[in-house]
Amino acid sequence: MIAAEPLTSPIRTHEHGWITESRHRTSEGLVIYVRCVDCDAHRIDMVPSAAATPAALSTVVTGA
Repeated sequence: MIAAEPLTSPIRTHEHGWITESRHRTSEGLVIYVRCVDCDAHRIDMVPSAAATPAALSTVVTGA
């Protein structure tokens, strides 16, 4: 007997192209809400008051 292959969909991966949807200052630094222009995934970034580049606070969230 041959085992059946599970039905799966290929996972689409790509380099996200993030755009800023909004930003605001907090006591910790600048919070930036971004969205991927291709897949509509969202992420939250934080630029601490003393830092020069943003760091992701969240993982990528997609609209399954």
